[in-house]
Parts: sequence; structure tokens; C-alpha cells
Amino acid sequence: MNDAFLPGNGFDTYEEQDKVLVGMSGGVDSSVTVRVLQQQGFAVTGAVIRFSDAHAGAVEAAQRAAQQMGIECLVLDAQELFEREVVTPFCADYCAGRTPNPCVRCNPAVKFTALLAAADRLGIQYIATGHYARVEVDADGVSRIHLPESIARDQSYMLSRLDQAVLSRLILPLGEFEKDDVREMARDFGLDCADAPDSMEICFIPSGDYAAYIEERGLSGKAGRFISPDGEDLGPHKGVLHYTVGQRKGLGIALGEPVFIRSILDNGDIQLARAGEEYFTTVTVADLVTPDGAPLPAGTYQVKVRSAAKAQPARFDGEAVLVFEEPVRAPAPGQTAAFYQDGAVVGSGFILRAE
Repeated sequence: MNDAFLPGNGFDTYEEQDKVLVGMSGGVDSSVTVRVLQQQGFAVTGAVIRFSDAHAGAVEAAQRAAQQMGIECLVLDAQELFEREVVTPFCADYCAGRTPNPCVRCNPAVKFTALLAAADRLGIQYIATGHYARVEVDADGVSRIHLPESIARDQSYMLSRLDQAVLSRLILPLGEFEKDDVREMARDFGLDCADAPDSMEICFIPSGDYAAYIEERGLSGKAGRFISPDGEDLGPHKGVLHYTVGQRKGLGIALGEPVFIRSILDNGDIQLARAGEEYFTTVTVADLVTPDGAPLPAGTYQVKVRSAAKAQPARFDGEAVLVFEEPVRAPAPGQTAAFYQDGAVVGSGFILRAE
């Protein structure tokens, strides 16, 4: 079998008609993933996950795409699991003044759990998705997520909490391609979704207004007050769920100079800062996981404090504390700190606080 499309996943060979279950959304990335794997000789089955009522359109789109490509598309219901593992913590985090990343939680707890369970039921060895990242087996025999060819589309951060149970069976065919290449491939394959727009919003909040979504569930964030950079009480804010560390717009504060949110305090007050004061050197993380489950040794790593951030060098103490060589902007409690070494994800923890 020609492995040209398949980045190193640690398998010596893929045998003709190996079976793979592809997580589908109806979009261009998952659809091209199906076609690429079919070209490599895989017997492909599709699966779309119903996470919530908001996913009805994605389910229909995935079924249409599967029909066009002549494959079966299973519908996996994960609504109860998604509510418990993603939506409830998401709302609780915002109400407490934290800034969660639901995709980072969903991938290990819901999406890949559902795909693996379905693959096991069907006797399918491999699973695949259209994420822009690579899976490689490193010299120590551990499968790890690696940076993709297209750094502009890098989704390794979103996959940073996956474990060996997933990684040892995961194929990511798009890790070697740029997005423009994938769209061109979709056109060459004659796929209807070739020019479909990318989805940018939180998948279970199509409007993108997460605060309204949380309030519609009868929840509210802590009340509190704005505190100026000089310690002056500037009056009440709308509730912490409306704000995040590093935010400048939408504060409703006029001080004659730009101000940013430096921190959201435990009592609900919001500490403002002048430009440049929203940078921090020391970050404490919790719930640190690694691809093989082993403790992450003390040392210097490249660390991303949010998905779109550039990885920065930081010294890790082997327990919970990161000290960056240069201050990083707005590491928000609730976000993920992803640790990299030589382009591989070696750890992932949730940010507790920054100093």
C-alpha cells in the first residue's frame, strides 16, 4: 500500500482493506480524510456524533457526504456524556471566572471515547479524523501527537490530552497538508463540500454568544466590581461570565487610556491593568496528563497557553509550576497549557493561576 498520504502513525504497514472508522462532520476536512483513506485501500466506515440538539445540521451534512462517497455513516448519540463532561463544566467555569476550552475537554472525554467504543463494537482496528496534526511513535515506543505541516492550521493543542488508548489507533491523514491543498483535493474528488466555509464558533453554541447561552440555562456568574490599575473602585460589572483575562473590548470603562483585564479575583472583582501589565511569567497548572501516563519530568519545554498562541520556552518544576523565559500574554485560568518537545505534545494541564 502506498503510504504517501499517511504521516508516520507508528505502524509498520497498513494492510489492504484494513478497516478504519472516520469521525465525520460533513465538512471538507473529514470528507477528504475519507477519500484519502479509501485511496490507500482502507475499508472506511463513517461515524457522526450527535453531541446536542445543535448538531442536527452536522448529522445531516455528514450523512449527505457519506452518501456521496458511498460509505455507511453511523450516528453515535453522545448527548448525555457531552452534557456531563463538556457543557456542565463549561458553564461552571465561566460562572466562576475561568475561561474553558470545550474542545480540549471533549476530545478525550467524549469524541474519541465514542469513536473508539463504536470501532470496538464493529471490530474496526483504527479510527481517523480530519484534524491538522500528526501521530508518530517516538523512539521510546510512545505514540504522540506531533505538529502538522501546516502550522497555520495546527490543531495539536486541541488533541493534547489524548492517551495511548486513542493515539495507538489514531490516523490523521491531513497532518501533511495545507488547508488550500485539502480544498483542492476535495475539488479533484468532486466533493460537494469542497468550498464549504470552516466552522469557527463553539459547536454547541451556533450563535457564538456563550454568555447568553449560559444565562438561558438559568445560570449567572459571580457579581463583583471593576478595580482600576491604581486600586480605585470603578463600580459593578455585569458578572464574571462576560469577561476573560486579557480582554479589552466591551468593558464599558473609559479611563483615558487602554485597559485590559489582568485577573478575575475569587471574590468576583475584576482587576484592570494598563497595556503591558496583562503579561505574566509564572503559571501554575493542574490535572497534568501525558500521552503515556508517566509523570512529566522537570525541564524546559515549549508551552502554548491557548490554541492560537505561539509556543514559548518555559521551565517546568516537575510538579505544577511553569516559569517562562519571557512574559506571556493573558494566560487565563481554565485554559489549557500544552507542553511540546521537539514538535511532539508531551503534556497538557489546565491553568490554575498566573503571576
